[in-house]
Amino acid sequence: MQVILLERVAKLGQMGDVVDVKPGYARNYLLLQGKALTASQENIARFEAEKAHLEAQNLETKKEAEAVGDKLGGQQFVVIRQASDGGNLYGSVTTRDAALVCKEEGFEVDRKQVIIREPIKELGLHEVELHLHPEVMITITLNVARSPEEAELQASGKTIQDAAAEEEAQAEFEISELFDDIGAAQLDDGDEGDSPRGAEAETSDEEDTQA
Repeated sequence: MQVILLERVAKLGQMGDVVDVKPGYARNYLLLQGKALTASQENIARFEAEKAHLEAQNLETKKEAEAVGDKLGGQQFVVIRQASDGGNLYGSVTTRDAALVCKEEGFEVDRKQVIIREPIKELGLHEVELHLHPEVMITITLNVARSPEEAELQASGKTIQDAAAEEEAQAEFEISELFDDIGAAQLDDGDEGDSPRGAEAETSDEEDTQA
């Protein structure tokens, strides 16, 4: 099926290109999203008549997207989720979640603009693509954690596994210190207990000598 593109479509073509696509892709995406028209003589003539307007409109929306991208690109957003001690989420983080955290920070992002390449099903830092315009793509990071404190830890470069290992090592150190203190206390008690007996023995020896 042939369509004429009304905007740039990645891996397909530029505005004004007439391309061959599968009917399902054309009907369910390109035509539905207003990204193309069927390449009939009437629609091609319509595009040529509106070309200047469409190009100007595209340039304006591109500039707006670039302005948003300059502020939004590279930012990190915290997403709080429940997860197991091993870090596996009870569910997953979706494109809707990504769009929502952006909106909460004042950025108008539609979930359709969010691309998650790999399912987000565990805690940690995850990069997500935002296609703000056919020619403007930026990346943000989702900091998926169980609490704000855990998110802060992950933002510093540590994982929950690192934190758990540090806590375990600290606990073992404290237990070791406790046993050392107990051992030292027992030795002190033993030394104090030996002194009187030693003194009595010396006194007894002196009495025997005098006798």
